Amino acid sequence: MKVFFCISNHVGKRLDIFLTEVTNLKRAQIKKAIVQGLVKVNDKIITKAHYKLKEKERVVFSPLPPVELDITPEPIPLDILYQDEDIVVLNKPPGMVVHPAPGHLKGTLVHALLYHCNHLSGIGGVKRPGIVHRLDKDTSGLMVVAKNDVAYQELSQQFKERIIKKQYLALVFGIPKEKTGVIDFSLGRHPKERKKFSIKTRKPRSALTLWQVKETFPHSALLLCEPKTGRTHQIRVHLSSIGHPVLGDPIYFRKSKIKQILSKKVRQILQQIPRLMLHSWQLQLFHPITKKDMRFEAPLPADMKEVINSLKQVADA
Repeated sequence: MKVFFCISNHVGKRLDIFLTEVTNLKRAQIKKAIVQGLVKVNDKIITKAHYKLKEKERVVFSPLPPVELDITPEPIPLDILYQDEDIVVLNKPPGMVVHPAPGHLKGTLVHALLYHCNHLSGIGGVKRPGIVHRLDKDTSGLMVVAKNDVAYQELSQQFKERIIKKQYLALVFGIPKEKTGVIDFSLGRHPKERKKFSIKTRKPRSALTLWQVKETFPHSALLLCEPKTGRTHQIRVHLSSIGHPVLGDPIYFRKSKIKQILSKKVRQILQQIPRLMLHSWQLQLFHPITKKDMRFEAPLPADMKEVINSLKQVADA
């Protein structure tokens, strides 16, 4: 139960709009609670969302209890770096799908979070973890997840306003001529292949990625990438567009390029790469409730380290 008071700048405002603003919940949830008699104004139950508030009125709001999600929690091991009553920060392993979907009805990150998380109070009226941002199945690394509506809305706003900073490590094909660069190409669905994204699209959306070379190897380089926007496949498409696709990318990297490499050892290393060599390395955000500046780092996973070490050995030979 939460208590709010109507002050001068709220006078004449609809009850549902007022509660949406002060609780950060979705308006549909607020309306449903009002209709079900869970809102009182001056100790009187109000069931009309359009009720206009008067000065100094006391509003008591009892949120709807969250509905159980129709998914069975699974005891899948997770590398949780931080957890409190509001958020979870974890290091997602490669190969794990985030959301349940056709073909992935079990073993997802959501299944695992339902098992490992305590204090899940509901997102959008459903008792579930709030996935604020996603990583592709084969992308590893840092993710932040909300455990309640207020945290979810606040983190979503931080992403929208580009307050949250994310840095990725990408092992790419070829060595860039420059040490740093900016890729400012709009992205959207590929005009012919619906599962792909492209800089050549009918409905472009702005996308910006900063990159810099951290280390170079034979016919490849480790890049530090900082996406300023959060478009689907952004880093993968952007790097491919400048001629340096992420190694192991099954969609945007043509393996035929590897055949052009003269060194047999390098060819073998690159041909045997097990998955997309992209890792969410660093994450900086403000805690949605305490506003504390929080910074996290996830070390490179074993498979990326192995590829890099193999390339280094070839270079030293």
